[in-house]
Amino acid sequence: MSLQTWTKAVTYPVLVAALGASGWMTAQTGSNAVLKPAEIERLFPATVYYCGQSAPAQLRNSGGVKYGDGHYVLASLVDTSGYSTAIAAKYQGYLIAEVPLKIEGRALAAGAYGFGFLDGGRFLVTDLGGNDVFTAHTVADTALTRPRPLQVTADPAGGFRLYSGRSYVHFDR
Repeated sequence: MSLQTWTKAVTYPVLVAALGASGWMTAQTGSNAVLKPAEIERLFPATVYYCGQSAPAQLRNSGGVKYGDGHYVLASLVDTSGYSTAIAAKYQGYLIAEVPLKIEGRALAAGAYGFGFLDGGRFLVTDLGGNDVFTAHTVADTALTRPRPLQVTADPAGGFRLYSGRSYVHFDR
């Protein structure tokens, strides 16, 4: 076998493998996207556990994000009618984060949490036992044309917004 033939025999498979790997890497790191309602209904559990009880999720009032690497952040309002007044006052929704997040600059580990949009422009995150994890300030979006009880949108400055009506918190990885 000549040197030229040998070089082609070794170089081409290595080149093809390298190009294939780079294409695979690109496919694995797609863009981040706000989920459509049908996608959330497929992913979010119908009932969620919080403070020793199960409650139905309000999937019509939910939102989420799929990151380019395939990880999800999902949020939904929850029917809190069976909870005590003290718990229902701070627990309005359920958050599932497959990746660590920053919410208004506060670090949140991957996991499942309760949350509430509280009076005074506050957003409270609690663990599944009802213990406060942190509180952040919300932002009022007076330009929002169609506020919904809960929604997730892309933030023009980067990252995403979790809304309750016209109030929102910014989150990203």
